[in-house]
Amino acid sequence: MPKFLLSLILIFMTSLMWSQESQQEKLEKRKAQIQQEIRDNERLLLSVKKKEKSAVSVVIVQTNKIKLKEKLINTTEKQARLLSNDIYINQLKINKLNRELVVLKEDYSKMIVKSYKSRSEQSRAMFILSSNSFLQAYKRAQYMKQYTGYRKMQGVEIKSKSDELTDYNEKLGVQKSAKQKLIQENEKERLSLLKAKQEQDKLVKLIKKDKNKIATDIKKKQQEARAIDRQIDRIIREAIAEANRKAALEKAMRKAEAEAKAGDTKEEIKTRAKAIVSSAPAVSSSKIVLTPEEKILADNFKSNRGKLPWPVEKGFVSLPYGDQQHPQFPTLRVHNSGVEITTESGSTARAVFAGEVTSVMVLSPVNKAVMIQHGDYFTVYQNLSSVNVSKGDKVNIKQSIGKVRTNGETGRTVLKFTISQNTTYNNPASWLYNM
Repeated sequence: MPKFLLSLILIFMTSLMWSQESQQEKLEKRKAQIQQEIRDNERLLLSVKKKEKSAVSVVIVQTNKIKLKEKLINTTEKQARLLSNDIYINQLKINKLNRELVVLKEDYSKMIVKSYKSRSEQSRAMFILSSNSFLQAYKRAQYMKQYTGYRKMQGVEIKSKSDELTDYNEKLGVQKSAKQKLIQENEKERLSLLKAKQEQDKLVKLIKKDKNKIATDIKKKQQEARAIDRQIDRIIREAIAEANRKAALEKAMRKAEAEAKAGDTKEEIKTRAKAIVSSAPAVSSSKIVLTPEEKILADNFKSNRGKLPWPVEKGFVSLPYGDQQHPQFPTLRVHNSGVEITTESGSTARAVFAGEVTSVMVLSPVNKAVMIQHGDYFTVYQNLSSVNVSKGDKVNIKQSIGKVRTNGETGRTVLKFTISQNTTYNNPASWLYNM
């Protein structure tokens, strides 16, 4: 293979290795994150089991544990594949260095032999003194100097390549050890995953024995959820209508003030403004007419799609958005207007973006909710046991708005979170970071 082509291949492989090192760092961070999530999930599972009155609750948490274990196994497999690539590239470099060292040492050996023979035939001084002219003597002296320099250079190059070879061999040893460690970790996680799945199977069998009662309970909860959705939808429409009436009155006031005559009182101007509003078409309750300030807030909210923080510090999605099969009963269809996030007992709900509290709702004796407006977007935080904000409050991103309720029967602490633009619900998974 031509030297130029070989050099290109090695340059490509080196750049590929740098890229893989960067990927390894990302995978290592992701692995650490998954391991932390697994530890959090274990604590959550233990807490739910202690208060357990429903096997379904344990299954939901256990299902997330299985998913996290599978993610961890996939991540370590990716790391092992990248290490295999690195090992292959380093082995190629070691092979190349070995070949170059063989050639260098052979050349150097021949040069030493030749030098020795030259010294035995005549001395360096005699070689120069036997010149026919001064110019020839000068050239011979320069030749001897270059010859000596070349020998030194070859010696330095041999040492440099030998050191480089040692480094690559050490690196290769470290990489092989790291790969072996990953393989052992993966095997351990696979056994742990198998155990978790066996536990899950036992729970599912337990659930099937009481299928009719659980199915009835699920249907009842779905009816309650739909009733709450209708209540929240009505409150959102009321908030939209109120915002539009306020905007319409402010616009009418500006018009009335512009048309006012000398001597008109403020009360007369206000009366004319109300008359303008009453004669206009009814305000919309499905779409907010944004003020310039509200439009800026809505645009900022929209520009952060996919980057919003979670409404709780820790947790996992136990029921995603939309219509779907129930995880334990495929024949049952369930609907979710947002996402349900299972978190730790005592967790607080927090605002995902800056905005204004437009409503604090009491949905049931044990279920409070907070609605925050962000321009023409609304975020709602349900299943709070206590609330620490009031209507009209301005809130900042990640500001605590209340405490998430822990269900006394199931032992689970679940926050339901919804996002809507006006009255159109969005999937929170496309808005929250890394969901």
